[in-house]
Amino acid sequence: MDMIDIPFGTTDWSQVAATEHQGETGLATWRTREFGAVRVRMVEYSPGYLADHWCDRGHILLVLEGSLTTELGNGEVVTLTAGSSYQVGDDTQPHRSSTVEGARLFVVD
Repeated sequence: MDMIDIPFGTTDWSQVAATEHQGETGLATWRTREFGAVRVRMVEYSPGYLADHWCDRGHILLVLEGSLTTELGNGEVVTLTAGSSYQVGDDTQPHRSSTVEGARLFVVD
């Protein structure tokens, strides 16, 4: 990820329009800012959310609230709680997320 030509700025996430993305179950709500090739998101997963796809995109993800379970393509399962993060590169490890209780995340990809 190259972070080039991004001037200093601030974001009031409550002022960023939300988009909804239906999961296999539950709902993901994204507030997204894009800076060239860098996408930055505040994401909320509803209780019972399960992603409707396997993702190959790289992310740096921080759990702000709740608990997130991420299943990897090799069968490994990782559960993160508030204050925990993961990082994965593009096309490195297919992954998909779910949550029982709901979660709020900060994601850079």
